Amino acid sequence: MPNLRVHNLTVSLDGFAAGPRQRLEHPLGEGFEGLHEWMFAAMRDRADGKTGIDVEYVERSEENIGATIMGRNMFGPQRGPWQDESWKGWWGDNPPYHNDVFVHTHHLRPSLAMEGGTTFHFTDEPIETVLGRAYEAAAGKDVRIGGGPATIQQYLRAGLIDELHLAIVPELLGRGERLFDNLGDGIDGYRVAELVGSPAVTHARLVRR
Repeated sequence: MPNLRVHNLTVSLDGFAAGPRQRLEHPLGEGFEGLHEWMFAAMRDRADGKTGIDVEYVERSEENIGATIMGRNMFGPQRGPWQDESWKGWWGDNPPYHNDVFVHTHHLRPSLAMEGGTTFHFTDEPIETVLGRAYEAAAGKDVRIGGGPATIQQYLRAGLIDELHLAIVPELLGRGERLFDNLGDGIDGYRVAELVGSPAVTHARLVRR
């Protein structure tokens, strides 16, 4: 049976998964840009044929993924109604997903087909409905939630995520958007299945009990 997975979700040591005041100049929020350097370094090592813990986790994130879910804050910096439909995401004409991507937003727009097989679908449907559409699009493969933290929280509260991989960076932000706030009983259904460190980050993998 296919699973719903989260991978490479980078959080600070004090639990923040995004910085404050996200905008075009600071897509991840102020003070958060450098926290993903572990992943970029792992991707460079992988391209050079090197191995390691961080490379392994990056490779895992790409295995058997057939569709993606994300929040509007991950798709772009705009808030409120679309001023126009010129914004097509952060990733250029050929986004890295190469599958159907379902974007949670209260402001709908037509589906957007990109190069490489990525098509963005904009939806304000309940999370269970969106997940059902994503599973159908994935055609037997797993579905990945790309982010951001508010979207992941919704699925965690509902107990729908099967696997959550965190990359914990040894830095303190002190402000921003926490991943594990306001989850209620949602987090009770998960356990830490794996905890391993590299020189750059600590990897924690949570799975449903």
